[in-house]
Amino acid sequence: MIVHLIDGTYELFRHFYGLRRFHKTDPPMGAVHGVLGTVVQMLEGGATHIGVATDHIIESFRNELWAGYKTGAGIERALWNQFQPLEDSLMAMGVATWPMVELEADDALASAAFLAARDERVEKVSIWTPDKDLAQCVTGDRVVQVDRKSGQIRDEEGVRRKFGVLPKFIPDYLALVGDAADGYPGIPRCGPKTAASLITRYGPIEDFPPEVLGPQNHELAKLFKRLATLRRDARLFSDVEELRWQGPKPSFQGEPALMKRITTVMGRWDL
Repeated sequence: MIVHLIDGTYELFRHFYGLRRFHKTDPPMGAVHGVLGTVVQMLEGGATHIGVATDHIIESFRNELWAGYKTGAGIERALWNQFQPLEDSLMAMGVATWPMVELEADDALASAAFLAARDERVEKVSIWTPDKDLAQCVTGDRVVQVDRKSGQIRDEEGVRRKFGVLPKFIPDYLALVGDAADGYPGIPRCGPKTAASLITRYGPIEDFPPEVLGPQNHELAKLFKRLATLRRDARLFSDVEELRWQGPKPSFQGEPALMKRITTVMGRWDL
């Protein structure tokens, strides 16, 4: 089996702003319908085991570590109002859904990938997000990252080609170059090439000679690495079969066209 893990927060943003560019308006719950359509499209393509992670609240334990870490400030109300309906709709649709509170959606994806990859029945784990944080979860060609926008599928060698380091060093890489989306700046004068070169030479940040970054920046880099390192200990499921889609619940209500597509998939699978 192939396990598909979806960044629900990213998909919600993607559909929200995609609809706005196309329609110049914000259709009521338009982004929610878009995400549901994306999931159905995956089911139509043969996906059987799907899990979706969402940021139920934007803040997490990382906000306590770094004051500038990302928050929900600035999220438009029309978008913010679709977070809860998305989670409710996915659950009613019968899709395994993980709304994260203390952790982030990225932590849920990392945890789910870790749990699924341990199961011998799983042939491959596909993490559907372009977020560079998730590149640290890639393992050989067994756990891969799929960028829906570009169509790229990155295995371990693909991550190395893109960032210049192996997946296990992605937290070190991000600590040095920073991540504007997450709200930490990185270390001065450490661009992508410099970061990759330093990691190739010295390994993880903890092994850098203190004089390479300077004592203050060395400690700051270790803090940023903590921010960039995804948690893998979220207890999301005990058996990967819990991710198998078995059809929507009776309470699920969707657009007629979407319901027709779901009915077709159920008929094909004899659900």
